[in-house]
Amino acid sequence: MSGAVPGSDGRPRCGWAVSSAEYERYHDLEWGRPVRDETGLFERLSLEAFQSGLSWITILRKRDAFRRAFAGFVPEAVAAFDAADVERLLADAGIVRNRQKIEATIANARALLALPAGVTLGSVLGRHRPEAGPAPATLADVPAITDGSTALARDLRRLGFRFVGPTTAYAMLQATGYVDDHLRDCWVRGAAGGTGNAEPTAGGTVRAPSDDGTR
Repeated sequence: MSGAVPGSDGRPRCGWAVSSAEYERYHDLEWGRPVRDETGLFERLSLEAFQSGLSWITILRKRDAFRRAFAGFVPEAVAAFDAADVERLLADAGIVRNRQKIEATIANARALLALPAGVTLGSVLGRHRPEAGPAPATLADVPAITDGSTALARDLRRLGFRFVGPTTAYAMLQATGYVDDHLRDCWVRGAAGGTGNAEPTAGGTVRAPSDDGTR
C-alpha cells in the first residue's frame, strides 16, 4: 500500500484517487467533506449499499441515474415507493438492478422517517464518530472495519435499516466527514479536513468491494 502520490496537477493525493479523472475530482471535492442534511446522508447510505460487491467507480458513474430513479433520494418520496416502483427500478439499466438493494433502499427511507423523536440519521452517525487520531500515512493504515463501525451497523439495524454491515457503516463515516481518512500528506487533508472544519457538500467513498451489507 502506498502513501500519497502525485495527481494530474502534481499535488499529493490518496493513492486510490489518481487512477482516473473522475476519482481525482471526487476525492478533491467530495470524499470526507461533511454532509449533515438528512437527504444527503440518506443518498450516501443508499449508494454505499448499492456499491457492495462492486467498485465505487461504477456507482459514481451511475449517480445521476440513481438520483433520477430514486426521486433525488428525498426520504419521503422513496418511502412511498410501491411494488410498481420496484419493477420500474429493476427495468432501469441506468442503475444497479438488484432487487435486494432496491427493496432495502425503500425500507431504509421508511426507517429514517420512523426514527424516534429527536433522533436523526445524522445524530446516529454522530454518536459513533471516532476520536481523532493520527493521520494515516499509507492506505494500509486506513481500516475497513472498526469497533465503532460494527456498533454503528448494529445500531442502524436495530432502528430498522437494512443492508448496512460494518464495512458499509465505516465507509459511510468516511464519506460524510465523521472520520478523516485522507492520508497525512494528502493535500486535501491540509486544505479541508473531513472532521467538521469544511463546508458540507456531497460525498461517497472508495473501499474494497467486500461487504455484502450483512456483515
